[in-house]
Order: sequence, then structure tokens, then C-alpha cells
Amino acid sequence: MGMSAGGGGGVKADPNVTPMIDVMLVLLIIFMITIPQINAGFTAVPPEGQNLKPHPEEDGDQVLGIDDQGQYYLNKKPVRNEDLETLVREIYGVEGRDDYIMYVKAHKDLQYLKVIDAMDKLSRNGVRVAALITEQAPGTESLVESDRLRPGGN
Repeated sequence: MGMSAGGGGGVKADPNVTPMIDVMLVLLIIFMITIPQINAGFTAVPPEGQNLKPHPEEDGDQVLGIDDQGQYYLNKKPVRNEDLETLVREIYGVEGRDDYIMYVKAHKDLQYLKVIDAMDKLSRNGVRVAALITEQAPGTESLVESDRLRPGGN
């Protein structure tokens, strides 16, 4: 095994990829932290329930979010509390609209009076059904899972 002491070769053009890998790992970590926050739109931890039917949010669903400070978010976009009724009236006042359901996702520590106040504003402006969004309690099973486990269930 000999070592070359120079001479004969040319310029060696091997790129140093270590800094690039470091940058990529940092970007990966940043995106892993920020993407869930971007998707959430606002910070609200919904109350937990048991035996819930799963209902993934669909593109056409209208969602009213209320954070722990009582700030409203309509479809993940912050709105002034004074403008909520006008915006809901614009959505549900359209002729020929066949669904009048608004999903309400409120923070679990929010005073229930504020949730009732928001639902009252919704019902005055065209919303026929306000469905509250909750999370499945840890250690429990959803209604679909319990139906499968029950004798005679699907």
C-alpha cells in the first residue's frame, strides 16, 4: 500500500457533501415543526370524548375555530369577532346551497359560554346544524371499532 506524494494526477473534483447534508437535516427539522402549525391554522386543543365516529375534514366543510383566548378562525383564517356574523351570512346565504352544517372546533379550556355565544351567532345567520369537533380520548376506541368488536357487528 503506497501513498502518492504528488506528481502525475490532476485536480481532484470531489464535492464535499457534508455541509449540504447538515443544511438538509436542519431544514427537515424546521419543516417537521412548522408544517403541523400551518395545517392547524390556530391553536385549539378540542375536548376529548369516547366512542366517537371518525369524521375527517373534507375540502367543502366549513369550520369555525375558537382558540383559548376566544378569537374566531373561519376555515383556519383569523377573523375579527365582530365580522363573524357577516362572513357566515355570506357563506350560508347563497341560493341553492343544500348543506347548512358548520363544524365548530373550540379549545377545551375555553369558557363554554363563549362556545354557546358563537353557536348562537351561527344559528342567526343561516347555519342549521352546528357540529362540535372533539378528539378521541387516549386509551379508548372509536364507535366504528366497538361496532366491529360487538357480536353481530360488521
